[in-house]
Amino acid sequence: MEWDGYNGGELASKIAVDSSKEYIQNKYTPNMEKEDIMVLIKETMEYANLKVYNKSLESKELEGMGTTLEICIINGNKVYIGHIGDSRVYRIRKQFMRRLTTDHSYVEGLVKDGTITREQAWKHPKKNMLMKALGCETSVEPDILVKGFLKGDILLITSDGLTNMVKEEEIYNIIVNENINLKKLIKNANEAGGLDNITVLIAKN
Repeated sequence: MEWDGYNGGELASKIAVDSSKEYIQNKYTPNMEKEDIMVLIKETMEYANLKVYNKSLESKELEGMGTTLEICIINGNKVYIGHIGDSRVYRIRKQFMRRLTTDHSYVEGLVKDGTITREQAWKHPKKNMLMKALGCETSVEPDILVKGFLKGDILLITSDGLTNMVKEEEIYNIIVNENINLKKLIKNANEAGGLDNITVLIAKN
C-alpha cells in the first residue's frame, strides 16, 4: 500500500493504510477468484475512506483532510490495483516502463482532452490539484485494475513527491541500470526541490 496525504494528510495517510491493512488481512485468501479480489479492493478503499472521513469530522483542524491511496495485491501472474489520487503504479517489463494508473488530477484531464501536452503538464502550476481523493466525502470511486505481472516484471508504487521532481526516463534508468537504487531516487527528488513527501515501494516478480 502507498499513500500521499494533504490537509492533515499525515494522519489521513496513517488511518488509510492501517485500516486497509486490517481489512485485507481479515478478508483476503490466496485462493480467491479474480472478481472477489477486485471486490475486496473496492470494499477496502471504501472502508478506509469512511475511516478517514469520520475522523475529519472530529475537529475543525482536520476538516477536509484527505489522502491518495494505492493498493496492490499480487496473485499468481496478476496484480490487482486499487487507485485514487495522483500517486502512481508503474510496471517495468524488459526495456519498457508503463504507467498503469491514471492521475485523478486537474492537469491529467487537460492532457486527456488535448488542451495541453504531457510536457506542459510537467510544469503546470495546478499539477497538484486533485479531482479525487480518499476521505474527503462519504463515498469514493476508486479505479480498480487488473494487469499482468510476469516473471522478471518490476512494480513501482510511488507518490507524486517523486514523480513531480524526477522524470520518468530518469526513474526508469535508476531502477533498471542502477540495481533498483531507491535511495538515489529519493536523493534526486530531494535535490530537485523535495516539495512533497516521497514514498517509493518496489515489488519484483
